[in-house]
Amino acid sequence: MDNQQLITLALKARENAYAPYSHFTVGAAVLTKDGLVYTGCNIENASYGATNCAERTAIFKAVSEGKKEFVKIAIVGGKEGEEIMDFAYPCGVCRQVIAEFCNPVEMLVVVAKSETEYIEKTLDELLPLSFGGSVWNI
Repeated sequence: MDNQQLITLALKARENAYAPYSHFTVGAAVLTKDGLVYTGCNIENASYGATNCAERTAIFKAVSEGKKEFVKIAIVGGKEGEEIMDFAYPCGVCRQVIAEFCNPVEMLVVVAKSETEYIEKTLDELLPLSFGGSVWNI
């Protein structure tokens, strides 16, 4: 699946965002190693710690369906009801969750304003020297 197709799915997922506090809506679409796509949106909560980002929503949906190997994720976000004006990079928690299931050198993160205006980075570029599960393999 190319970047434009994945971005289109992320834009569609953004339409379902629940952001009554920040009014910043985000959509994400994650591509599994075997070619399936899972989407997610941000879901806010009055107790801010209970809020879930779009990236984690998409990944958790995939993991709950038995998918744990990902190759690419597209992310779009901006003020609710407005044209996307800037790139919405994943937060630190989302970067760490992505790292849990991916090879950081191979995992591609696509942040987009539209299907034609986007930046592609590896997770390693966004989260260098990440904390990984190998720390526990003593």
